[in-house]
Amino acid sequence: MGINLYVDGLSLLMLGLTALIGVLVTLYSTKYFTQESSILFWPLYLFMTAGLNALFLSQDIFNFYVTLELIGLASVALSTLSSTKEALTGAMRYLLVTLAGSLAYLLGVALLYHGFGSVDISILSQKIESTPVVWAAMGLMSAGLLLKSALFPFHFWLPPAHANAPAPISAILSALIIKASIYIQLRLVLYLFMPLGDIYLEVLFGVLGTMAIVWGSVQALLQTRLKLLIAYSTVAQIGYIFIAFSLAIGGVPIAWNALVYLILSHALAKSAMFLVAGNLLHFCGHDRITDLDRLAQRLPLSITAFALAGVSIIGLPISGGFIAKWFLLEAALIDENWIFILVILVGGLLAAAYIFKVLGFAFTKAPQSHEGEMLSPYMEFTPLILAILSIVIGFFAIPILSLVEIGNPFNIAGVRP
Repeated sequence: MGINLYVDGLSLLMLGLTALIGVLVTLYSTKYFTQESSILFWPLYLFMTAGLNALFLSQDIFNFYVTLELIGLASVALSTLSSTKEALTGAMRYLLVTLAGSLAYLLGVALLYHGFGSVDISILSQKIESTPVVWAAMGLMSAGLLLKSALFPFHFWLPPAHANAPAPISAILSALIIKASIYIQLRLVLYLFMPLGDIYLEVLFGVLGTMAIVWGSVQALLQTRLKLLIAYSTVAQIGYIFIAFSLAIGGVPIAWNALVYLILSHALAKSAMFLVAGNLLHFCGHDRITDLDRLAQRLPLSITAFALAGVSIIGLPISGGFIAKWFLLEAALIDENWIFILVILVGGLLAAAYIFKVLGFAFTKAPQSHEGEMLSPYMEFTPLILAILSIVIGFFAIPILSLVEIGNPFNIAGVRP
C-alpha cells in the first residue's frame, strides 16, 4: 500500500503512554458507563486507540492526516455520550474545529506533494527547500495543528468539550489526543521546517505559549466547576510545552528534554485529575467546587490522587512535573530569556492556587450536606495509580530520556541530562 511505518525512541514513548493510559482508562470505564452507553463507547474507544497507535507509527505526512481524522471523529462522537445539551454543543464546536484543522493541514500536504512528488518525511527532508510554496504549506499545516492542539488563542473549543464529556473521554482527550497534534508538529519541525529558518516558529510558539500559561491559569483559578478548572489548566500546561518547543527550536538542546517530560508528566497527571472529577460527579451528582462536602474523609483515595497529580502540575520537587520545569527553567536560563523564567514561576504559583482551592473545599463541610453513591474500587484506584506514576517518573529521568534517544529523533547528540 506504500505506507511506511517507523518507530524510534520518541514514538515508542508515545506508544507506551497510549497503552498505559488506555489500559487504566479501560478498567475505569468498565464501571463508569451503563450497559446502554457501553454499546456506543467501546467500538469508538478502540477505534480511537487504533488511530493513535497508527499516528505514532506513521512516517508520511498524508498518513498523519488520515490518522488525525480517525481520532478526531472518534473523539467527537465519544464526547457526546453524556447526551446533555452542553455536551452536544461542545462536541459540535469540537467537530467544526477538528475538520477545519484537518482541512488546513491537508492543503499543506497537497502543496508539498505537488512541489516535491512525495509525502514521505525522509524523502521530503532531502528535497525540501525554501520556496513560497513551502512557506505556505508550513503556515497551513502549523495553523491546522495549533488549532487541534488548543494553543491559545485557538483553545476556545477545549473547555466546553472536555468539561462536558464523560470523565474517561476527558482524560483521553487531554492526555493523548491533544498530544497527537503536538507530536505531528514536532516531527514536521524537526525534519522539514527547521532547516528552512526557524525564527518565525520560535517567536510564534514562545509568544502564544506565554499567553497560554497566564490566561489558562487565571481562568482555571476563576472557575466554579471542577472539570472546567481542569480543562483550563490543560490550556495553561500546553503553554509550557510550546515554550519548551520555542527554546528547542532556538538552539537550546536541553529544551528537548523539557518538552518530552512536559508531555509525559502532563498526560499522567491530567488523566488522573479528570478521572477524579468523574468520581466526584458520580459520588456527589455535581462538580461544583464550593459544594464538595468533606470529600477528603469520604473519598480519601480520590482526593489523594488529585493532590498527587496537583504536585506534578505545580512542579513540586521529586515529581515528573518538577523534572520537566527544571529542564525548562535551565533552558530559559541558558537562553537568558527572563520573560519565560518569570512566566514559568508565576504559572507555578497560579497552579498551586487553583489546586489548593479545590483541596481546601474538599476538607470542609458543604452548606448543604448530602449522601453520595458508592464507587467501585476500579474507579478509586485507577486515578491513584496514574497520579502516583506522575510522581514516580521524577526518579527515572535518565532511563526515560535514554529510551527517547533511540534513533536520535531530535538529530542532536548529547541531550541526555
